Amino acid sequence: MFDVLLEVDSTFQPVWEAFVDKWRDQIELPLYLALGDLARHVVGKIEGGQTSELQQIFAVVERWLADGDELVREAATIGLLEDLHNPNLHKITSPDQVKQWLGPLSALQWTEVERFWSGQIAKA
Repeated sequence: MFDVLLEVDSTFQPVWEAFVDKWRDQIELPLYLALGDLARHVVGKIEGGQTSELQQIFAVVERWLADGDELVREAATIGLLEDLHNPNLHKITSPDQVKQWLGPLSALQWTEVERFWSGQIAKA
C-alpha cells in the first residue's frame, strides 16, 4: 500500500522507516497508525508551504480508493481522510485546506466523513 506513496513522496521515507522499525516485531503492521503518520505529514507540508507533492500523494489516495480492496478503501477513508478532518491535527491550518488536492473519489469520501461526523448518516 505504501510502496507507491513512497515513490511519489520520498520525504515520507524517514517517517515510514521509523514506523516499520518501531513495529518490526509485529506479524502485521498497524497500517492505520501509519496512515495517521501520513495525515500528520500532509498537514506538516501544508503548514510549511511544501505542497508540491500533495497532488501526487492524493493521486495515490485515489488509486487506493479506486483499485484497492475493501480493507484498503476503508483504511484510506478512515485512516487518512478522517484523520485529516480532525481539527486537533491542524495547528495553523484547517481541514478545508486539504480539499483542493482531493480527487473525485477522495472528495466523495471526504463528504461522507463530514456527513457521518455531523450525524447526517449512520455508520454502516
